[in-house]
Amino acid sequence: MTRALAPLLVVLALAGCGGSSDDDAAPAAGSGTCQAVEARAPRADGGATKPTVLLAPDVTYRLVFSTNCGDFTVTLDQKTAPKTSASLVALAQNGFYDGTIVHRIVPGFVIQGGDPTGTGTGGPGYQTIDVPPPDARYTHGVVAMAKAGADPPGAAGSQFFVVTGADVGLPAEYAIVGEVTDGLEVVDLIGELGDPATEQPTEPVVVGSVTVSEG
Repeated sequence: MTRALAPLLVVLALAGCGGSSDDDAAPAAGSGTCQAVEARAPRADGGATKPTVLLAPDVTYRLVFSTNCGDFTVTLDQKTAPKTSASLVALAQNGFYDGTIVHRIVPGFVIQGGDPTGTGTGGPGYQTIDVPPPDARYTHGVVAMAKAGADPPGAAGSQFFVVTGADVGLPAEYAIVGEVTDGLEVVDLIGELGDPATEQPTEPVVVGSVTVSEG
């Protein structure tokens, strides 16, 4: 994929990333600080396999994002985005997100990640579509999927964004996959680490791993 994926269709260029050791530890939960790390080297675009089976409808699935700024948990909304939820779980279980970066941070708006290339143009090599309801609102803690301007409403790859503003007023075009149910303070901390002029991080924010829990 060579398209830029962003909620407001902003094309971002990311500077080259250096390597990092595998022993980067996340800070204690709620510490209010980020551990200083180097951004991981970018990976190749695509390469993932689109899941063909939906998740069990009577099970609640959660994604736990472990970052150098702390952990946050996203509870998936299968009713609103069943195909995208299944895709996110499959990607997480296959380690697709491990070592990726939060490549876009717009203070008071969103944080965005999930691109293996770290440039804002990458993805898993496939798309899902879950059209959001007409009355969808993108409020603080809502997690939705980024897409290119030419993509249809609800199109999604692997890039996600978390809303850090109270209500950012986006049109109902971005698949809503859930909300942050634990660690919203970590998301807000990350949301302060962006340059409003460039929308790029002022320091590396690395997703060490994304694990799946069921309940």
